[in-house]
Amino acid sequence: MNHEEIVLNRLERLEQEIAPVADSARSISELREELAPRVNEAVKALIVELADIEADFQLEDLLFLIKKTMRNVRNLTYSIDQLKNIIDFVLIAEPLLKSTVPQMIFYMEDLEKKGVFNLLRSSFEIIKKTAETYTPEDMAQIGDGMVRLLGVFKKLTTPEALELLDRAAEVPSRVDLSRTKPAGAWGLLWAMGNPEVKEGLGVLLELTKGLSTLRPKEILTDT
Repeated sequence: MNHEEIVLNRLERLEQEIAPVADSARSISELREELAPRVNEAVKALIVELADIEADFQLEDLLFLIKKTMRNVRNLTYSIDQLKNIIDFVLIAEPLLKSTVPQMIFYMEDLEKKGVFNLLRSSFEIIKKTAETYTPEDMAQIGDGMVRLLGVFKKLTTPEALELLDRAAEVPSRVDLSRTKPAGAWGLLWAMGNPEVKEGLGVLLELTKGLSTLRPKEILTDT
C-alpha cells in the first residue's frame, strides 16, 4: 500500500467518525430552528404575565424567599414526610370512612327522630335562662345543695327505704276518706278494739321513734 492509499484510508475513517457528529449538529440545528419560535412566544407571554405583577414584585422579596427556603430545608423535608403520612392515613382510612359515615348519618337521623336534639336545644335554653337569672354565687350554692340532695336520694334508694316508700304509696288507695266521722275520746277507745288500728298505732310508734333523728345534733348533744 503506497502513501496515497494510506492517506485516503485515513480520510475515509475520519469522514466516517465525523458523519455522526455532523448529523447530530444538523439535528440540533433543526431542533433549534423549530424551538426558536416557540421560545420567543413563551418569552413574550412571560413578559406579558410578569407585567401584571411588576408593581407587586420586588427582587428583594424573591431573595428573602430563597434564603428562607434554604434555611428551612429540614422543616420542608419534615413537612413533606408528614404530608406523605397524612396521605397514607387517608388512603387507609378511606374504606373505613365509606362504611362508617353512612352509619353515623343513620344514627344521627335516628336521634333526630327520637327528639334527642330537641331535648338538647331545650336544655341549652334552660341553662341560658338559668345563667341569666342566677349569679355564679347562687349557682355554687345550688350546686352544693344538689350534692346534698343526691346524698338524700342515695339513702332513699336503699332496699329498706324503697320498701317503706312503696308501702306508703299504697295507703291512699286503701283509705276511703268519704267514710270519715268525728271521733272523740270514747271513739278512740272504741277504735282501739280494731286490729288494723292497733297495727297502725304500732307502726306510728315506730315511725315516731325514727322521727327523733330529725332533731338537730346540737340539741341532742346538749340533752
